[in-house]
Amino acid sequence: MRVGLRAAWRLLRSVIHLLHGLAIVLLRFRGLDATQRRARIGWWSVKTLRLMGISMRVEGSLQPGGVLLAANHISWLDITALHAVVPQARFVSKADIQSWPLLSRLADAADTLYLERERKRDALRVVHLVAQALSEGHTVAVFPEGTTSNGHLLLAFHANLFQAAIATSTPVQPIALRFSDAGEPISSAVEFVGATTLVESLWRVACADRLVAHVTLLPARPSARADRRALAQALRNDIAAKLSR
Repeated sequence: MRVGLRAAWRLLRSVIHLLHGLAIVLLRFRGLDATQRRARIGWWSVKTLRLMGISMRVEGSLQPGGVLLAANHISWLDITALHAVVPQARFVSKADIQSWPLLSRLADAADTLYLERERKRDALRVVHLVAQALSEGHTVAVFPEGTTSNGHLLLAFHANLFQAAIATSTPVQPIALRFSDAGEPISSAVEFVGATTLVESLWRVACADRLVAHVTLLPARPSARADRRALAQALRNDIAAKLSR
């Protein structure tokens, strides 16, 4: 019963924090400059993790200047964990997020780029948008697996979006994500695969004991004149090597 009460308390405080973030987006965000927006995104993300009982372990540093980030994908928590470290990151996310109540407004405020996976030609449109953002010096983050895994297996990387980095000669920085808890080095509480709903996932995360988000920023790779498939495989190898340690 104590675990359930603790989880309910975490979720209640997180919902209040979510509504606070939404109020900031609706009422104040337009009046903030880019630096102030990044500060708000970082603050909101760090506090979200803390309210859900999640601590962080961060290794490495961000490549300076415009960069494309490529991370493995485990859960909806990945974006919050990465925004806690790199609040300026613009994510490429599935268009389904636009239908999520409240969360979609927060994603819009973070300048998320949406990809409709059901439309094969939509990837080309998003590649152009990512290339434009990179050429303007922005930081863009992608999950090249294209879907979440259980944290134990690293799926194959799709190479399409790396063309945006190659076209603009932008470095690509791999990021290894892992979540652990008191009982498991790779926490099953964070898994967001199969038929798991967002509500089910939220409850499991809230029930977890001493959950830790491990974020490792690995050395960036140059992309100029690279073959996108070879680049995708090299980045996958970098992340896999870190996760296997």
